[in-house]
Amino acid sequence: MTRTVVVKIAELAKKRGISIRELSRLADVRHAALSELSNGKRTSIHFAHIERIAEALDIEDIREIIDFK
Repeated sequence: MTRTVVVKIAELAKKRGISIRELSRLADVRHAALSELSNGKRTSIHFAHIERIAEALDIEDIREIIDFK
C-alpha cells in the first residue's frame, strides 16, 4: 500500500472564500507553487511554505493543510 501526501490548498482557499492568487499574496508564496500544489503537480513542498500558509489562514493544526491518502 502506497501512501501519498495531499496538500489541501484548493479546499482551504475555497472554504475561506479566497482564490489561490489571494492566498499566494497573503502567505508570500509564489502563485505558481501554490497552483502546482493545489493541482497535485508538485512533488515537494518547503516547510516554510506550510508555515506561511498556516500563518496566513490562522491554522493551528498542520493536518488542516496536509493529509495522507
